[in-house]
Amino acid sequence: MNYKLIILSMAVSSLAIISCNDTKKTAEPIEDVIVEKTYSGKPITHNYDAKIDSIISKMTLEEKIGMLHGFSMFTTQGIERFGIPELKMADGPLGVREEISRDSWAAAGWDNDFATYYPAGAGASATWNTELLYAFGNSVGEEARARDKDVLLSPAINIIRTPLGGRTYEYFTEDPFLNKKLTVPFIVGLQENDVAACVKHYAANNQETNRDFVDVQIDERALREIYLPAFKAAVTEANAYSMMGAYNKFRGEYLCENSSMLNTVLRNQWGFEGIVVSDWAAVHDTKKSLESGLDIEMGTPKPFNEFFYADALLEKVKSGNIAETEVNKSVKRILQLMFTIKSMGNEPRKKGSIDTEAHFKDAYNIAAESIVLLKNEKSLLPINTKTIKTIAVIGDNATKKNALGGFGAGVKTKREITPLEGLQNRLPKSVTINYAKGYLERYAPKQEMKFGDVTQKVTPTIDELDPKLLEEAINAAKNSDVAIIFAGSNRDYETEASDRISLKLPFGQQELIEKILAVNPNTIVVMITGAPFDINSIKEKAYALVWSSFNGSEGGNALADVLLGTVNPSGKLPWTMPKNINDSPAHATNSFPGDKIVNYTEGILVGYRWFDTKKVEPLYPFGYGLSYTNFEFSDLKTDKKIYAAEEIINVSFTIKNTRKMDGKEVAQLYISDPESYVEKAAQELKGFKKVFVKSGTSKKVTILLPAKELAYYNDVKKQWIVESGLYKIKIGSSSRNIKAEISINIK
Repeated sequence: MNYKLIILSMAVSSLAIISCNDTKKTAEPIEDVIVEKTYSGKPITHNYDAKIDSIISKMTLEEKIGMLHGFSMFTTQGIERFGIPELKMADGPLGVREEISRDSWAAAGWDNDFATYYPAGAGASATWNTELLYAFGNSVGEEARARDKDVLLSPAINIIRTPLGGRTYEYFTEDPFLNKKLTVPFIVGLQENDVAACVKHYAANNQETNRDFVDVQIDERALREIYLPAFKAAVTEANAYSMMGAYNKFRGEYLCENSSMLNTVLRNQWGFEGIVVSDWAAVHDTKKSLESGLDIEMGTPKPFNEFFYADALLEKVKSGNIAETEVNKSVKRILQLMFTIKSMGNEPRKKGSIDTEAHFKDAYNIAAESIVLLKNEKSLLPINTKTIKTIAVIGDNATKKNALGGFGAGVKTKREITPLEGLQNRLPKSVTINYAKGYLERYAPKQEMKFGDVTQKVTPTIDELDPKLLEEAINAAKNSDVAIIFAGSNRDYETEASDRISLKLPFGQQELIEKILAVNPNTIVVMITGAPFDINSIKEKAYALVWSSFNGSEGGNALADVLLGTVNPSGKLPWTMPKNINDSPAHATNSFPGDKIVNYTEGILVGYRWFDTKKVEPLYPFGYGLSYTNFEFSDLKTDKKIYAAEEIINVSFTIKNTRKMDGKEVAQLYISDPESYVEKAAQELKGFKKVFVKSGTSKKVTILLPAKELAYYNDVKKQWIVESGLYKIKIGSSSRNIKAEISINIK
């Protein structure tokens, strides 16, 4: 396993006293210090450079160019006489995609291309658990190898700039630090299986509206501090083997022909040695793309020989318009990748495994830690099955499956446990389930609607409730001890290629939920969705509120275990949930979605940075999530008070579990710089650690914070600068729940 565990052990010479309840004191040991694991990936192999050069010298121009463009929907052309196989790719954010036809998007119709359906990015990131992200990458990497894939088009790591983003469910977070800390272990775990991660979508691809041509304008500081850190870490820490160029323009040039981003930043500044693959049909110019560093063109709308990197490239090289040395650069990078992942050469290659119980368990573990408890009053949760006889289960989402939903990548899986099935699996026979669908997922014909400054065709939802289904749901709730409404959205509603129009719940669910709450106050509302929605009224009226994502093959079992208390919820929101869409920075500045140009007017104040700096109250803050137990933070300290810019700040504190249930807490470290000479956010996440603490015990946690993480990007000097002076280190359980703070100085 290619990572190291840093453990700082300490001798326990005394007992700490904590209060477990109002009347009893117990002594408990402070256990060994818990410190995060660090991950590093293996670089591209250069052992075969001489052999690669020899092969290239013998190849015809036609053979070289065949390696640079799609020869089928998801492969490039192999060259049998040199033992060069096709480079085989597959979509993979939710698991390895089913096989499709070689020349169309139609399913291939195989009976052996089933795979594990893993939680979506919004679920994986809500775990705040880097070890689970490593396990996720390793597990899906094994499946990719079992399906004989060379490149998995994953992870998707674009920053969540707007809650309305069609791919918010697929991306990790609004925060660059959390983003990179989740990205690196996923890539390392994946690539340890002799499969290349293809990190997407590079870069500044933060909306689906007009994504094919919108020109994104970001100031250099915001670009470096917010939108690039995870991509940079993917290269410099995880050693990602491939990168996917995005559809959109950036500063006037399409990103698949943007030399500044591909050559200057990616290759020259970060040292990237892998291959850059275009998003499908994202190339617009043969010469500019090749000379700007794009290696492979993939796409769909025309015959493969008509691609910009096919007949057109052949003609331009033969006419002298493009130097053959440019083609050779890309061919060499592709061959280096093939030798690195052992699809060429004589080194034994990993075989992989797929659709196994071990992988379903991986999917379960991620799902179980991703579920966020938003509200829990009147002791509704966990459900006490000893005191109830009937449960009403209401909502289309109780039975909705999402593995193959929506436009874009899905997974053909043998197992997708729905919430209703999860409850049926977990509830004792003494409890009767009264199921009612409650609402219908229905859509009206497409129509033109105003979306910011853009008019576009959208598919509106039909939000009138069916009277018969409503009556059935009300009766089920009235005649049950407890009701659970499974609401939210699905992967047909949240989807690639379009953004949402508003935060409004679709399909009349708001009305349904309020009517159910009116007849049965013992109602638990469970939102299954990948992005924020307007739940202001529901938050006020419901006693219990749970947030879950599109959570994979075992999502229903994991959700049932949380509701019944077998699993103590430990998920934390990876983005801010606004009260109103106009509170979010891209909307408050009227800079989304733009038309042909979108200016990121909010600069570095993305997500909670905006809310905290502008003092805007969110509905739920970044990092928020409750537990069935309580945690106390104490003894915050640093090993010194003054640090040099190149030193590591050793931050330690103690977490106590003061109730009777074991649980996990996410300690979040934020930094404030009150004396800065430049504009900075009120606070920024710069460390976190998920810690398991048994009931009645404490654990000491250490977070090692490199002082360089305090740097800002100076766009005049074009360098990162750590300002000297006072900084505040804050520890809490969300961006709005700071438990303690301490000051340090940087000299």
